[in-house]
Amino acid sequence: MGRAILSHLLILSNSAPLLSSSSISKLNGFASRSVQIRQNSKYSNGFRCYCDVSHSQQTSPENSPTSVTVKKRIVSGVQPTGSIHLGNYLGAIKNWIALQNTYETLFFIVDLHAITLPYDTKELSKATRDTAAIYLACGIDASKASVFVQSHVHAHVELMWLLSSATPIGWLNRMIQFKEKSRKAGDENVGVALLTYPVLMASDILLYQSDFVPVGEDQKQHLELTRELAERVNYLYGGRKWKKLGGRGGAIFKVPEPLIPPAGARVMSLTDGLSKMSKSAPSDQSRINLLDPKDVIANKIKRCKTDSFSALEFDNPERPECNNLLSVYQLVSGKTKEDVAKECQGLNWGSFKPLLTDALIEHLHPIQARYEEIHSDSAYLDSVLEEGAGKAAEIADATLKNLYQAMGFLRR
Repeated sequence: MGRAILSHLLILSNSAPLLSSSSISKLNGFASRSVQIRQNSKYSNGFRCYCDVSHSQQTSPENSPTSVTVKKRIVSGVQPTGSIHLGNYLGAIKNWIALQNTYETLFFIVDLHAITLPYDTKELSKATRDTAAIYLACGIDASKASVFVQSHVHAHVELMWLLSSATPIGWLNRMIQFKEKSRKAGDENVGVALLTYPVLMASDILLYQSDFVPVGEDQKQHLELTRELAERVNYLYGGRKWKKLGGRGGAIFKVPEPLIPPAGARVMSLTDGLSKMSKSAPSDQSRINLLDPKDVIANKIKRCKTDSFSALEFDNPERPECNNLLSVYQLVSGKTKEDVAKECQGLNWGSFKPLLTDALIEHLHPIQARYEEIHSDSAYLDSVLEEGAGKAAEIADATLKNLYQAMGFLRR
């Protein structure tokens, strides 16, 4: 990690004529300090991972009679492309329900990320509203969390441009998801946005001075880039440099930590236990959509891929489909892993699949009913999104104002 930071800083230094030789020397010193930080036991993998929602959520000065409890802040979002499926729900949205009770939370529909690949312009607006309705139907409480549309807060795009000026191209070239998606789409269908969207993702997070970001294992690389970019901008423009320009000094951005759910972070495909359940998979049979009717759910579970082993068990690497289906049953039934293992150890696939189907239908039915109710009340949905965007903009505008000042812009 330390060598990577050093090489990335050198790339920018060699291509940035505005940096003096003394600045370059300081940057190299920053890289060396970063190496030391990363070698500290608390940062053994580049950053600390919190794997549950019970980590200290609130901070306040000890023994202070006038102290005000301040909740830690969390941000997260889902793209409005395709149908929200069980993987999105169990891996992200369901975990948000618990988070909103103990953290300050901002959940948004990341519509700007939805245009990095070819998309249907007629469907984008509808899909955005549908996704917002699903957020609320799943249990996101607008009185506890800010729910809004990414493009309704213009600071996201502004901050992305400012961050882009400090992002070495080498940092973006190493992104695994860009390589995978560009290879699948072909050169003619790949726009610059597919390469630079990690900078927009960093903007989404840093804009709100986030303490934690719920991420799946496959997204940790993007958060690592966000953290490195926050540290880089803090060094280039924060501290005494910012104070000399009339600012408060210190760090411009908080450096966020990942919050990885203890279970359900990766729900796998119904047709391939080694592939993540995905909106972009060509076969709808590979996923359970949250709005699938009962008969569709039953048919998908009936036809899902299994194996020829006689019993059911967790954590056998030779049985990815078995582990996935048992994990799904555990999550939708609310039972412990031990209870599910004991309940299902004597079952075969013929007796387990109806059990899983019933659990899925029972769990999703209230969500589907609530979705129809919310979706039919457009005035209510609009008011939630407007209020959420207003609250988000207050935080975002303050961050953006500080960075403009620290970077030396003439403000109106």
